[in-house]
Formats: sequence, C-alpha cells, structure tokens
Amino acid sequence: MHPGNLGEDLGPGDGPEGTKGDAIPVPSGQKVWWIDVIHNEAGPDGLTYRFRFLAPQIGGRSPLSSDIALQDIEALCNGWVVPRLPQPGPEPAQVMVSLSDQIVPFGDAAPEVVQYFDSFSVEDGNCVWEFF
Repeated sequence: MHPGNLGEDLGPGDGPEGTKGDAIPVPSGQKVWWIDVIHNEAGPDGLTYRFRFLAPQIGGRSPLSSDIALQDIEALCNGWVVPRLPQPGPEPAQVMVSLSDQIVPFGDAAPEVVQYFDSFSVEDGNCVWEFF
C-alpha cells in the first residue's frame, strides 16, 4: 500500500475495463474492483472523498443482499480506503464508499444499475458509520 495516494497510482489489473488494480478481498468473497475516487466535489459537510468500486455480484439474476454489500463497504472503508487517505493532509469531513454492479459516470442517473453506498467519518484511523 502507498499511504496518501488515494489509489491513483494503480494501473490495469485483473478486472473489467474501467477498473484499476486487482480484485480487492472483501468479507463476502465477491469480486470487487476499484473504479476511481472523486475528491473535487464538496459534500454537505465539506471535503469529501468518494471511493467508487465495481461489484458485479450485487446485481444480476442472483444478487447478493444489501446487508452483505454494506458489510463489504465497511470492510473496504477500513481496509482499503483509510490507508490511502492523505497523510499528512487535509482530513476529509466525510468518506463515501459505493458499490455498483456496472460502471456509471459520476453524477449520472442509472436506475437500471444496482448501487449501494454508505457514508463514514474517520476517527483514529477507523471508519465510523455516519447516518445521512
């Protein structure tokens, strides 16, 4: 891992086109790949990092449940996102982690795409779930 680079140095890996790096291990065992991070769009509380991941198994004919997806999101936040936040650097007010079953351009509406996301603050190097 390279602390503080937001993962932007990752090149192509073992995932579908549009993803970077190799599949990231998550508790469910599903295949998850990093798409990108959006950090130039402020959130409601200020600086927000939005880490977006592709998780094809949350959609399709036999989708994983939202409970499983949300457990994977929390694991991604603690195990993949936090180590990549800038150190030292501006501390984000909010970290958003999202999974989608297809790659969608940031901000585009895509009602046919299954997407889950959750919001966290980071305290003492851990993601803390934030209700929004």
